[in-house]
Amino acid sequence: MISIENLTVNFGGFTLFDGVSFVVNRKDRIALVGKNGAGKSTLLKILAGLQTPTSGAVAIPSGTTVGYLPQQMRTDDSRSVMAEAERAFEHVLRMKDEIDRIHEELSRRTDGESEEFMELVDRVTQLTEQFRMCGGMNCRAELERTLTGLGFMRKDFDRPTSEFSGGWRMRIELAKLLLARPDVLLLDEPTNHLDIESIQWLETFIATQANAVVLVSHDRAFINNTTGRTIEIELGRIYDYRVKYAEYTTLRRERREQQLRASENQQKKIADTEAFIARFRYKPSKSVQVQSRIKQLEKLERIEVDDTDNATLRLKFPPAPHSGSWPVTAENVTKRYGNHLVFAGATFAIRRGDKVAFVGKNGEGKSTMVKCITGETDFEGALTLGYQVKTGYFAQNQAELLDENLTVFETVDNAAQGDIRTRIRDILGAFMFGGEAADKKVKVLSGGERSRLAMIRLLLEPANLLILDEPTNHLDMRSKDVLKDALRDFDGTLILVSHDREFLDGLVDKIYEFADARVKEHLGGIYEFLAHRKIENLRELEHRARPADAPDTADNNPAQPAAKLSYEARKEQTRNIRRIEKNIAEAENEITRTEQEIADAERRMAAPHSAPDPALYAAHEKLKKHLSDTMTRWEELTLELENLASQNPSGADKPRRR
Repeated sequence: MISIENLTVNFGGFTLFDGVSFVVNRKDRIALVGKNGAGKSTLLKILAGLQTPTSGAVAIPSGTTVGYLPQQMRTDDSRSVMAEAERAFEHVLRMKDEIDRIHEELSRRTDGESEEFMELVDRVTQLTEQFRMCGGMNCRAELERTLTGLGFMRKDFDRPTSEFSGGWRMRIELAKLLLARPDVLLLDEPTNHLDIESIQWLETFIATQANAVVLVSHDRAFINNTTGRTIEIELGRIYDYRVKYAEYTTLRRERREQQLRASENQQKKIADTEAFIARFRYKPSKSVQVQSRIKQLEKLERIEVDDTDNATLRLKFPPAPHSGSWPVTAENVTKRYGNHLVFAGATFAIRRGDKVAFVGKNGEGKSTMVKCITGETDFEGALTLGYQVKTGYFAQNQAELLDENLTVFETVDNAAQGDIRTRIRDILGAFMFGGEAADKKVKVLSGGERSRLAMIRLLLEPANLLILDEPTNHLDMRSKDVLKDALRDFDGTLILVSHDREFLDGLVDKIYEFADARVKEHLGGIYEFLAHRKIENLRELEHRARPADAPDTADNNPAQPAAKLSYEARKEQTRNIRRIEKNIAEAENEITRTEQEIADAERRMAAPHSAPDPALYAAHEKLKKHLSDTMTRWEELTLELENLASQNPSGADKPRRR
């Protein structure tokens, strides 16, 4: 679909890409990986047509649509959430307006037998068929499904976008992009503004409904769940692996080890050959062998070992000063913004040395609770910091608060006090700002470099309570690993607000969930919490599916288990499960068949020197519409099966996953 040939990009004498070539195929799911500043975002901009390379070519077939979500963008605040999201269907809505206009005109006309009247009838028939093939009949349902999947509630749909934070407005842009269904979807850090549940929804969307996808993300779990091809960018070159990220890391290490072994063996062979030549060069009896060895050396193709960027972040938090046994104690803490209740009655205690995570959907109060703890906002109730607690705080927008006109050195020098000012250069070097990098202006730094610079502030003074609000946004994989190791070794108390499952895994042992204006404690790690929440979600779905007038035995008498179903009821339930499983299997077969037919049609459409065939294009659109409808039906059947299986006391088969 997209062909990149011999791409080179230079910035002021620095080569970002040097002769890069690769192809993005239909249905590819590609993860671009590499260190911050390697050129991942630049490559996405080039693919989106927003930046021109120094040399080389990017070939995109005519008619191919490309959708691009940048890390940061300005959004229009003059519409409601629904009205803004509907812009993804502008062409469909224009079609509907024209259909309505023609219908109105036909209803007024009295010349039903005239040629002009029949032309209008033909036109509205054609438009109606196009409208259906474009999914016009399902626009509203698709909009609502996408917005709710990305975390919006139905009551939010009519609110103006100006009432939402930048992160929520980015979700609206993501919704518009997904709804437009471009042929190639380019996503630059899409999970930065999403909570865990929305990330999981996006994973499912990409796996089941997206076309070709090229994405940049530092969320390991997300790229492992969404991509099957990994392109690494390092020192101006790319390394293309047609495997998931987890497999790529193993293959990358093995490839370099093999190169090193082969290079060492070759160097030994070269040394032995050169020693033979030097020893017998002037002996007539060995002249034939010497000349043969010389020719061997001349023809030998030297094994090259891939260059690697070994610059790494060195991070170690200062020893934590001693504090009281309970650094943070909250009792009946309540927070409101006007009439909006954020959370109520929050009661918890964090022990010295605890490493805890605040998780939940965006807008449920995680960052607000952090501001209550740090004294940045008022609240009701009691919130106490323990004896001799010294707080180190990394705000979610910390990197955005830096003065762009200062240099890296000036930024740290202005914040440092006392003897540590004599060690600023050493600290900057440990954070990969050594040499000339210390004199860079903040405004030219990448998002990850700004985050590293903001992180330095935490090292300037020892703290025994670290509060980090989304610290991994914009950090590359290596930097995240280093930060995670440093936090694991930190001997103080840690509060983390994060949506990055892999980062939290093995780091925290207690979860505070913010949901429905409440704060609930869960003991254990992040994946134990997610498994537990999945069970709770199914129970909630079952509860919502129960008719309003149906008695709820468990709720009326919580000490008693729900009554067992009768034999006939169990038989009927089992029959229903088998029926739905059969329908799911039929839907999956239909999806596979339709995908094959679409692929066949696309091959014929892309055949060289073939004349445009309107019937083929119409059939292709009809197949895509049928595939979308079948996928929706499959999702509905799967959810219905989950509900039935969760109620089945006989332990019927669990629902399958496509």
